[in-house]
Amino acid sequence: MKILVAVKRVIDYNAKVRVKADNTDVDLSNTKMAINPFCEIAVEEAVRLKEAGTASEIIAVSVGPKVCQEQIRAALALGADRGIQIETEDSPESLNVAKLLAKIVEAEQPELIIMGKQAIDSDNNQTGQMLAALLGMPQATFASEVSIEDGKAQVTREVDGGLQTVAINLPAVVTTDLRLNEPRYAALPNIMKAKRKPLDVKTPADLGVELKQHTQLLKVTEPAERSAGILVSSVDELIEKLKNEAKVI
Repeated sequence: MKILVAVKRVIDYNAKVRVKADNTDVDLSNTKMAINPFCEIAVEEAVRLKEAGTASEIIAVSVGPKVCQEQIRAALALGADRGIQIETEDSPESLNVAKLLAKIVEAEQPELIIMGKQAIDSDNNQTGQMLAALLGMPQATFASEVSIEDGKAQVTREVDGGLQTVAINLPAVVTTDLRLNEPRYAALPNIMKAKRKPLDVKTPADLGVELKQHTQLLKVTEPAERSAGILVSSVDELIEKLKNEAKVI
């Protein structure tokens, strides 16, 4: 079984996010970048399926400028077999990414596509669902447990009311939640081997996809600073402020 895993280049979750002075976007200069944590979980799950003998090949795919090859190589160091970069000037919006990934899926014919449920930079939670719709494939989102048997994927999903278990026919799209697994660290020998693994570069034109902008970023601002607390002298005063000022009771 062939597995395709999508990975995205994002600001490292430990790094402090800075906003540009003109509020046009996030400032990425001299900022540590990494694989989106949910995508890293997707890579780990694919590697575990391969180690269990369920999968035979793992392909890591990323959409973005040349620097995103760093994240593809990181996925290769974790256990993916080869990489594909779809080179664009920047990171496109969700629908464009889904269209590009759909072309790769059509060419590679994987039995399973595993993706992070969302990226920590945009938090859209859209690409996996859009990809499944474009491909006409079944989907199981927010997976906290995945097992493959008899041409089906049994997926336990995290939903508002608890856990839901569904069975879907392969090929299918699965998006990962935080509790699916804990990604491993790449060992130094595997990091060195990853440099020699094949990595193909394609463009949207190669795939016959025209990128169209459907949304416009108007402004980026930092969250409002937390205001100082207020000391009250009595319970009555606290209740009065909660009722008349905070209006929470």
